[in-house]
Amino acid sequence: MDIKILLSATWVVATLIYLYGDVLRICSGDLAKKPMADKNLNQFVWLGIAVLMLTPILMVFLTLVMPQPVSRWVNIIVAAFFFLFNLVGLPTYLSLWDKFLIAVSMGFNVVTILYAWNWS
Repeated sequence: MDIKILLSATWVVATLIYLYGDVLRICSGDLAKKPMADKNLNQFVWLGIAVLMLTPILMVFLTLVMPQPVSRWVNIIVAAFFFLFNLVGLPTYLSLWDKFLIAVSMGFNVVTILYAWNWS
């Protein structure tokens, strides 16, 4: 199978895990326990959050259209960033199911890194 398809698929899975976690956080009430609206964040912080959340979605497409050498390194760097970002944030999640979903997404970050690393 084409490695570009596999890498793109890992980003689809990670994105769906992030979205599923967000939906469950809303439904379970965990989101209400940590409201971001109370933090008085400015527009640049919200823009940063939007960029952060858009990145895995864009990686689905970019992986398919970037040249191989560029795509390889972008996949490694972005997946490593999200792995570390989620690792740091893992203790802040309240529920066991949420920690599980983040851990699974981190597993897919590792799979992305391994596929990209071995892509020749």
